[in-house]
Amino acid sequence: MPDASDKPTVITTHINADFDALASLLAAQKLYPDALVAFPGSQEKNLRNFFINSMVYLLNMADIKDIDFSRIKRLVLVDTRQPNRIGKFAELLDQPDIEIHVYDHHPPMANDIRGHHEVHQLTGANVTLLTKILQERKIEITPDEATILCLGIYEDTGSFTFPSTTADDFQAAAFLLNQGANLNVVAGLIDREISPTQVALLNDMIQAAVPYSINGIELTLTTVSTDDYIPEFAVLVHKMLKMEKFNAIFAVARMGKKIYIVARSRVPEVNVGEILAGLGGGGHAYAAAATIRGKTLVQAEHLLLEVLFRHVAFRRRARDLMSAPAITLDFSASCREAGQLLTRYNVNALVVTRQQNGQKDPVGFITRQIIEKALYHQLENVAVHEYMSTDMATVGPDADLTEIQDKIIENKQRILPVIEGEAIVGVVTRTDLLNILVHQSERGAKREGDLRPDPSYARARPVLKFMRERLSAQLFDCLRTIGQVAHELGFQAYVVGGFVRDLFLYRPNDDIDIVIEGDGIAFARKYGKMMGARVHTHAKFGTAVLTLAEGFKIDVASARMEYYQFPAALPTVEMSSIKLDLFRRDFTVNTLAIRLDPGRFGTLIDFFAAQRDLKDKVIRVLHNLSFVEDPTRVFRAIRFEQRFGFSIGKLTAGLIQNAVKMDFFSRLSGRRVFAELRQILEEETPAPAIVRLNDFDLLKVIHPSIQLSKELVTDLSAVTGVLSWYDLLFLGESYMKWAVYFLVLTRSCDAGTTVEICSRLELAPRYQKIFTQERFEADRCLYWLERKFPLKNSKVFSRLSGFKTEPLLYLMAVTRSEQVKRAISLFFTQLRNTAVEMSGQDLKEMGVAPGPIYRDTLQAVLEARLDGRLQSLEEELAFARTFVGRRRAPAEKPLSAELTAQPPAAGPEGGSAPREPEP
Repeated sequence: MPDASDKPTVITTHINADFDALASLLAAQKLYPDALVAFPGSQEKNLRNFFINSMVYLLNMADIKDIDFSRIKRLVLVDTRQPNRIGKFAELLDQPDIEIHVYDHHPPMANDIRGHHEVHQLTGANVTLLTKILQERKIEITPDEATILCLGIYEDTGSFTFPSTTADDFQAAAFLLNQGANLNVVAGLIDREISPTQVALLNDMIQAAVPYSINGIELTLTTVSTDDYIPEFAVLVHKMLKMEKFNAIFAVARMGKKIYIVARSRVPEVNVGEILAGLGGGGHAYAAAATIRGKTLVQAEHLLLEVLFRHVAFRRRARDLMSAPAITLDFSASCREAGQLLTRYNVNALVVTRQQNGQKDPVGFITRQIIEKALYHQLENVAVHEYMSTDMATVGPDADLTEIQDKIIENKQRILPVIEGEAIVGVVTRTDLLNILVHQSERGAKREGDLRPDPSYARARPVLKFMRERLSAQLFDCLRTIGQVAHELGFQAYVVGGFVRDLFLYRPNDDIDIVIEGDGIAFARKYGKMMGARVHTHAKFGTAVLTLAEGFKIDVASARMEYYQFPAALPTVEMSSIKLDLFRRDFTVNTLAIRLDPGRFGTLIDFFAAQRDLKDKVIRVLHNLSFVEDPTRVFRAIRFEQRFGFSIGKLTAGLIQNAVKMDFFSRLSGRRVFAELRQILEEETPAPAIVRLNDFDLLKVIHPSIQLSKELVTDLSAVTGVLSWYDLLFLGESYMKWAVYFLVLTRSCDAGTTVEICSRLELAPRYQKIFTQERFEADRCLYWLERKFPLKNSKVFSRLSGFKTEPLLYLMAVTRSEQVKRAISLFFTQLRNTAVEMSGQDLKEMGVAPGPIYRDTLQAVLEARLDGRLQSLEEELAFARTFVGRRRAPAEKPLSAELTAQPPAAGPEGGSAPREPEP
């Protein structure tokens, strides 16, 4: 390898170089024979191998690390003029003594590098330009060199099939063939076999493909995700384009922590080079790529859609330009009502309709200016038809821009209805027309307000059959009725969130969340009245809870009603408010929705690739500031991860670590932290989630003194076993599952620390009593029990009967004594419910005067019964007579244990009844 320090000229290209860039380096080397070539490397495996095996002897290669930048006097750039694509060499651009030569075939861009010597021409391959210069200068080319140059042309023109191919490319290839280029070698490298991993990725791309209609142009967007980089992604995109015959395709792939976008186009309206330049990438009109960092897959997809709306050229038809749905006003409505409608939707004109034969027929239009004058003159109660303009033109959905422009301008018409059949399907306003014309003349400029900020497209597929299979007939009919009632009110209804997620995870979930595009409270009241359900509303939030007769609950929320004035297709507009609602949710897997309206009942809506994440078993946030906005989402991420056996995505895990590092959790109220912790502790097996909290250093959010240890994990796991045993007893008694785990979680904390934790979490006084008093009493009881065995049942009863269920289960989980476990088990199954048959009336009939002796006698009878010495009422009465008699005697002994009126029944541990199986 030549000494890099002796060469003042360096030739380089763009990062992630392809064959065209490689061939251009070789051609430039022929023009600058004394220059060094600094190859930036490539992620394409075949290109690396080809370069290593075939190119070393042809180029004066230097590793960029060996180059002394201070000695460079001339920088030669090939196949690029973008400063962000030449890596470290961009440092040389601002040095005045560096001479820059550029050979590039990409379309000009605003931030192009300006060279002292520039060769630029729009050709299919960059090496075509250099080959032409070599030919003109009659520089000799060997067959090996000709083969490499030819390879660059074949790759970048798609073997002369790409629309960007020019006559110069053909002529350059012909010249190289005459110089001995070997097409067998070219074909072997161009037609690369793809690996099984690439085949699987290609299949995922095909399955995830979603068609879009943007500005009248049909194109396809697909998104895929993999934790590892998979080479030759661009090759896969090209194969998919050829297989599916798309107009244009945009493939967005998350590989590791980066987002890669590769685009191909067949139509002039979709200039992918211009589009991806807006995302920091570049390329030609028909082939381009970009790399995005610091964004989630969802964010990258949204960003791409925004750019597409700015740059995809219009095919000017009314159906593509109209605003929908059309906002109409009945001709009998008052001017006051018209003014309210204009204000509500912030529009300047309304179509006036008249109901005839069940159809709304357009009869005129009225403008804000006319209504404001009518209201000024106190004509608010006059019908709008008195002042509307009746001379109104209309167009069909396929009307072109010229017809639309003529009718709006020549008729001085502020609003133009679009009629399909007999229905008004939308309107084109004068503002719409102005936006369209400005957009065309300044396309590519980034202006505020000239595009929809959040284009709403979704993956949709029918799941009606699946719903029938998975849901009960009652629940299925309930959802259908919800959709019908919403439809009758003019609303759209969706079942969303966890219910839909669990439907596809084959998990039971009867918590139904309904989102209404419209007035959710109005819907809840009508549905509740029809079904005889109780309705509890929250007007401030537009929500309601329906409680049906059988105790079944339905949560109802209102999605904001949006009206988009920028031209858009109907499906986009009708999806917009539901998408805004779903975008506010925590993770992609919780953003699925199913339409319930009669016309499209059972259509699954997936805006954020939730189906893919369910398939990949990954928890991902929707945007990078998710945990900044709501740090409690971290707890939910861990809870869902452990519940479903998923994993937290790499980017999401990084964002959690960032949230911990930035200490966003200090802003949270204790009440919110407790709410999330409680839900974790109510999971079926909380121990793994506690371990994950520790992995992310989140236990300190509860309190710094809580430290994960093997003993803590063992005790938490023991609680799970104890609770499973207790639930199988079917005692029908409710208890707080989370509290048992919380008792274990704080077991290592002293009294003062426990009080701090309860105060920090803002626990209710009844909970604080369990953790700050009863736990310590339980620990003292456990200490005593473990040292006093064997014990009679009456002693066990007296020690345990004062505790609630939660501390008892806590004791059963943390004790290492099998005797204590058996004793607590026996207490739950037998001792706790033991009662005497006799009563104070029996003592009265014995002639015993009322007094403390009643209590003492009944207690002595209970103890004897617990210890198995009494089995019937008769035995109890006989025991009581003896007990009372001895109490009356001068030398009576107070302890009932000394009574021998009944011999102990056979059984272990002081005559106890047979024990229940231990947990």
